[in-house]
Amino acid sequence: MNQTYRNAPVRLGRTLKDVAGKALGKNGLAFGALLTDWPSIVGSRLADQTSPMKLVFPAAQRENATLHLRVTGPAALLVQHEEPLIIEKINAFMGWRAVARLKLVHGGPVLKTKSYSIAPVRRLSPVAEAKLHDSTAAVEDPELREALERLGRALGATGV
Repeated sequence: MNQTYRNAPVRLGRTLKDVAGKALGKNGLAFGALLTDWPSIVGSRLADQTSPMKLVFPAAQRENATLHLRVTGPAALLVQHEEPLIIEKINAFMGWRAVARLKLVHGGPVLKTKSYSIAPVRRLSPVAEAKLHDSTAAVEDPELREALERLGRALGATGV
């Protein structure tokens, strides 16, 4: 009864390279990181006007690549001016000297990526803060009391 099922589950790690490789090319993982985190790397101002197109490494090397970057007309001069800073930010994000230069490509649509930002912290009102403090005052363990107060603040600030 030892059968191998044809449609058995396969670990994601075994198929990721095949899927990412086909979608992103031979430098898929490095380029994929640039695509997904572009707004956090260059900031929303440049992310709205630019998008990475491809990452081209020199033959037999894994550093000093050329990043082909699609830019809108008005942003081209800004990107040229800030090229050293942009490259520095990319390499800091990647953790090695991945990119040595940018090649700007004008025209065509700029890929819009979602920029995720942290919501501003909402505070409890003074009355709610006092009520929270009173409700946790009987807890003897200071670490537990502090954790309960943090939880109460988080829940109270979101309106739950």
